[in-house]
Amino acid sequence: MELLSLGLEGSANKIGVGIVSSGGRILANPRRTFISPPGHGFLPSETAVHHQNVVAELVDEALKEADLDSPSNQLSCICYTRGPGMGAPLCSVAVAARVLAMAWNLPLVAVNHCVAHIEMGRLVTGAGNPVVLYVSGGNTQVISYAEHRYRVFGETIDIAVGNCLDRFARILRLSNDPSPGFNIEQLAERGSRYIELPYTVKGMDVAFSGLLSFIEDVAKRSIGTGQVTPEDLCFSLQETVFAMLVEITERAMAHCQVKDVLVVGGVGCNKRLQRMMDEMVKQRGGQAFCTDERFCIDNGAMVAWAGLLQFQQGDIVTVDKADCTQRFRTDEVYVSW
Repeated sequence: MELLSLGLEGSANKIGVGIVSSGGRILANPRRTFISPPGHGFLPSETAVHHQNVVAELVDEALKEADLDSPSNQLSCICYTRGPGMGAPLCSVAVAARVLAMAWNLPLVAVNHCVAHIEMGRLVTGAGNPVVLYVSGGNTQVISYAEHRYRVFGETIDIAVGNCLDRFARILRLSNDPSPGFNIEQLAERGSRYIELPYTVKGMDVAFSGLLSFIEDVAKRSIGTGQVTPEDLCFSLQETVFAMLVEITERAMAHCQVKDVLVVGGVGCNKRLQRMMDEMVKQRGGQAFCTDERFCIDNGAMVAWAGLLQFQQGDIVTVDKADCTQRFRTDEVYVSW
């Protein structure tokens, strides 16, 4: 008989509730997004209130979609994102998970957000043991599995690539609906002139803050005079940061002697990044595994799936120990499954 788990994700501006089976079937995966005004980011306190207001209806929606009318008897566990992420949204979802676990008398599983992305990517693409490029608003890491841990071979030394894209979108006052990164991608597709930007790769690590400061200055000085267009700046920004990411990913592939790559995280939805990665990987005789926005972007099903893998190994927490943390590195997790 298949086990079923319910997962809650809410580490940033998206909150999702997913239900999956131990056979890898995704039975439900509804999600809501807190959208701030153009030119603004999302504040932790406001995001937390948004999550608190919609989590109950999302749970109901997921149960109906999965056709579960007796969750206390049909579910095996409740899983939630322990971290990393924004403190207030994480706390809101952790409270919701504790409430459900107590109400339905079910075990609790605390999940690492980054590991959840990886395991969901492996599930939906069928990737075996690839090098992983994890790119989102809060994280940028090149990862490979070794000896029961997802080891970090390279990462950002300042801000995440998604944060870089999001902050430049604010300068251009692009809409945050559905996401600033998506709207940068749409502008970039209409750009054709490449403007040279700082390219900062330090061994296996990357840095984006200097590049961001540079392109912000160019935008403020030159868009109004007609010397550059927003489309060309978005095109140049994407080409530069994605080339940096492809470079360090290829270096990790060579070091680990792995031919395949899995791209996960919200920025992994970007079609240009997927094409660049696919081209590089094909030259090495491998395959690039990518997913669409249903699974790249934060969602509850990824937490439910990773949590179910942990649950099957007996990795659970008691309600009084079910905490959350803003800092929870990928390589801290002992991968026992």
